[in-house]
Amino acid sequence: MVHTLHPRRLWITRTRPQADATAARVAALGFTPVVAPVLEIQALDGAHEALFEASGDTEALVFTSQTAVVVYAGLRSGRDLPVFAIGEATARAALEAGFDQVETPPPGRGGDVAALANAIALASPRPALVLNPTALEPAADLAALLARRGVTARAVAVYRTVATALDTAPSNLHGVLVHSPKGAERVAALITASEAPAMTAWAISGAAAEPLRALPFARISIAEYPNERALLARIAD
Repeated sequence: MVHTLHPRRLWITRTRPQADATAARVAALGFTPVVAPVLEIQALDGAHEALFEASGDTEALVFTSQTAVVVYAGLRSGRDLPVFAIGEATARAALEAGFDQVETPPPGRGGDVAALANAIALASPRPALVLNPTALEPAADLAALLARRGVTARAVAVYRTVATALDTAPSNLHGVLVHSPKGAERVAALITASEAPAMTAWAISGAAAEPLRALPFARISIAEYPNERALLARIAD
């Protein structure tokens, strides 16, 4: 139960601007969010040309993050292709960017790359060729998952995540939220072994939890599904 006079301080580590939206949701649950991203986004040089070269005969776009939507929308003006988005937040970003045909995996499965691949393979009509603007180091191989389902995907890296200048964890923390394996690696490097026993770590997936296991956290809690809705449900428990 959250103490109403002294709400627990939870470190929000994800990239901005998504970190600010997460902080608002955490505050609504009665906690004190501490926004200090461990990673930041950099658009890749040459991404515009790479997208142009890969776009021929593309029948749909696939986005596995809000960041990919924002970066792609800044590079390409066309909005006529249908979009498959990994979850609700990414779908909202696509709608806000001007796309009007947006599909997501079934409710509760947002954030699950395999569920996204299934949704694409089961779409009617099913696209034969999709374009996937993505991170330089994506967390999962969507193209391989789609290939096994009879759909060809062209993955084009349009951005990368790099470490911020943060060199120490915020003070007096009761917990930390981790949204990616790469973010978890940075968190594990910034939290000391003496700080961890007083903290709970909430991870969006098993892969994001793995780098945290090197530290003696009081508890590591993993979301039931790899999306923020499920992650915040763990915090509210």
